[in-house]
Amino acid sequence: MTPAQIQDRILYRDGLMLILDKPAGLPVHAGPGGGPNLERHFDALRFGFPKPPALAHRLDRDTSGCLILGRHAKALRKIGILFQNGKVDKTYWAVVAGSPPAEFGRIELTLSKISNKTGGWRMVGGLPDGQTAITDYIVKGRAEGMTWLELTPHTGRTHQIRVHCASIGCPLLGDPQYGGPEGSPLHLHSRAISLPLYPKRDPVGAIAPVPAHMRAALAACGFAEDPIRA
Repeated sequence: MTPAQIQDRILYRDGLMLILDKPAGLPVHAGPGGGPNLERHFDALRFGFPKPPALAHRLDRDTSGCLILGRHAKALRKIGILFQNGKVDKTYWAVVAGSPPAEFGRIELTLSKISNKTGGWRMVGGLPDGQTAITDYIVKGRAEGMTWLELTPHTGRTHQIRVHCASIGCPLLGDPQYGGPEGSPLHLHSRAISLPLYPKRDPVGAIAPVPAHMRAALAACGFAEDPIRA
């Protein structure tokens, strides 16, 4: 990714934060083995500040869309408090296999991280000592064998949407780890995010255009051309 390419992915910018349209398939930071990651490109986002911005939260490697960066330490603390207090509104779009039991609903299922003998891990739902996790969903459209969902997570657990969708019999396309069909990238997109960053102003935020790998499935479910698509 060139400096111009990462700058082109800015959805919102002010003196405290940036909102980026994160590409699918790129981790936000380097793992134990290193490798390509989004964070290594943040120097191109200083825009005159002495230091590059830093992550205010995380998105999984294969999830695309809205990602908030704080531009300095004070901003990161302020944004962090908003996340901790549940003041950040997040909207995700997903395409899932099958169809949920109702047109809208709430999924309340605890989540626990379980390691295996090979050093891997996965999230498991419903264990009595798990962390509370809540997700609302609305059906936006349907096609044969799949459904377009809009999801609002009220907690920020790892793999929350993926496990919650699987728990109602609707795993995400491209998510074989939780029972979804293989053969495509993960169909999960952080569509919009907003937060009350300034006390005397309306919440600020952004909407991320639909990524290329999700357009065909969304179109089959009734989604028209994205008006914000670049």
